[in-house]
Amino acid sequence: MNEVDGNTKVRNRFARRKADARKREKFFDYNLILYIGFLLLFGLVMVYSSSSYDAYLTFEDASFYLRKQIYATIAGIVFMVILALIPYHFYEKLGWIAYAASIVFIMLIIPYGYEANGAKRWIRIMGVSMQPAEVAKVGMIIFLACQITRMGKAVMTWKGFAFVLMLVAPISVLLWSVTSNASSAIIVAAIAVVMLFVSTPDYKRYIYAGIAVAVLAVIIVAIIVANASGSDASGVGGYRGARILAWLDPEAYASGKGFQTLQALYAIGSGGMFGKGIGESMQKLGFIPEAQNDMIFSVICEELGFFGALVLILLFIMLIWRLKLIADSAHDLFGALLVVGVMGHIAIQVILNIAVVTNTIPNTGISLPFISYGGSATFFLLGELGLCMSVERGIRVRDL
Repeated sequence: MNEVDGNTKVRNRFARRKADARKREKFFDYNLILYIGFLLLFGLVMVYSSSSYDAYLTFEDASFYLRKQIYATIAGIVFMVILALIPYHFYEKLGWIAYAASIVFIMLIIPYGYEANGAKRWIRIMGVSMQPAEVAKVGMIIFLACQITRMGKAVMTWKGFAFVLMLVAPISVLLWSVTSNASSAIIVAAIAVVMLFVSTPDYKRYIYAGIAVAVLAVIIVAIIVANASGSDASGVGGYRGARILAWLDPEAYASGKGFQTLQALYAIGSGGMFGKGIGESMQKLGFIPEAQNDMIFSVICEELGFFGALVLILLFIMLIWRLKLIADSAHDLFGALLVVGVMGHIAIQVILNIAVVTNTIPNTGISLPFISYGGSATFFLLGELGLCMSVERGIRVRDL
């Protein structure tokens, strides 16, 4: 009997191990998929709600923008799945390739770019429009994860820290100068700072840098205000200076740079606690220019109220928290940094978009991830999440 019992225990132990192995192989993060799916579906609903009026007037097709967004979303989901199935250490070989690709795509704007909404930021490849800035964001996440991992402890020194920032600077400068896309330049730089922040234990340098940036911003704003001339918001700084003046006093520039901001604030205020209902926004009826883009959060506030906006913000927080758990459980620094870069990108863009819509910061043209209309932004954001899923596939169930 003892021998039989012993054999039974051995067989049971092996059976449990096989079951655990199968469980790990088939592990699927339903929470992450749920958050992504809800954001995508909600984004499609709000794109249609905010764009149907303008689409009908312009194209005689109320679902014009919705249809294009659906195509981009489906393509993005396929892209996400493909990247998730590739072992993430494969991307460790692509650091400098991703860096070079970022530069090449940005430079393609010069000969092949076309202008839309007053800005030359798009190129068309095989009939599909895309923003090179979105390629640069993904490319820099992969490159920085590779570079910081390769440098190891050297990145903790001031010299190593400055070296990484110097590598990021050309991409930000190109985005600023070639595409006139200050918001993307800021986001790329901010992603680098976030990835460096989690890689270095000395937080004093970030405090010093934050103080320096704040002081510089105050000086720039003071100079622009001092040199402003009249209600046309002219002065130093060109149209960016005009945006700062309109941010400080949007009512004084209601017929110019402050118009969009004021209409967004009217939409937010009229939504109240629970909103007017889906599709019932008044400000989207020609008052907010291209409401389906950067200012879509104001339409959400008008139609769903403070409660709806809060639920959306909480959903973003849950997505970011889930990504944090994946980063914490990653088996190596490279995997953790990939996820941190994506997490930082989404968090930064959400914060900046809401800050712009609520006039907390000057208008910089930043879209709301997964919600705003924009095929290339959605496509590449889903690709970034595919990188995170690839990292997650290497994590054992009990690590999460």
